[in-house]
Amino acid sequence: MDFKKTNAPTNTVTRDLMELCKDTGNIYETVAILGKRANQVSIAMKEELTRKLQEFGSSQDNLEEIFENEEQIQISRYYERLPKPTLIATQEFIEGKVYYRNPSKEREL
Repeated sequence: MDFKKTNAPTNTVTRDLMELCKDTGNIYETVAILGKRANQVSIAMKEELTRKLQEFGSSQDNLEEIFENEEQIQISRYYERLPKPTLIATQEFIEGKVYYRNPSKEREL
């Protein structure tokens, strides 16, 4: 997942709840969808960050030999500046990029 290409805001935005839940018809269902997608995004971001930071890991556990690496700090700062997973999930939902289904509604049909 490429988080650079998202057009999600980096700060909190007030949203119209009725507009946000027009697809599902239920604000609680929308919040559940957004929460699950935000968890997926968060896990993907954490795995990517961990993978990048492992390149800098040392094989020795001696505290005196651990030093700050400027490139490692820059990578950490980049991930701190990214939009939060909830904002990314909300933007994806608004743009129609999130697939969701409700099995209980499908049984009724």
